[in-house]
Amino acid sequence: MTTIEIVLGAFIIFAAVIIIALVAMQESKGNGLSGALGGDMMLSEGRGRSNDLLVVKYTKYFAIGFFILILAMAVVGLFS
Repeated sequence: MTTIEIVLGAFIIFAAVIIIALVAMQESKGNGLSGALGGDMMLSEGRGRSNDLLVVKYTKYFAIGFFILILAMAVVGLFS
């Protein structure tokens, strides 16, 4: 393994842990199967909506970064 592969691997692990934490922080959007079958609508009072949007935005950015890191690791693996 080259140094660049080790560094990319460390960044991939870091990004994966951050993505897991961000997804765990996101608020559930529904009630699951019981809400779908019962027709129960969960009405949000608008509290914390901006925080939820911020977490979703950061999750998207880290997922894109994770994808780019995986592609970079594959390219480095091809040429080493």
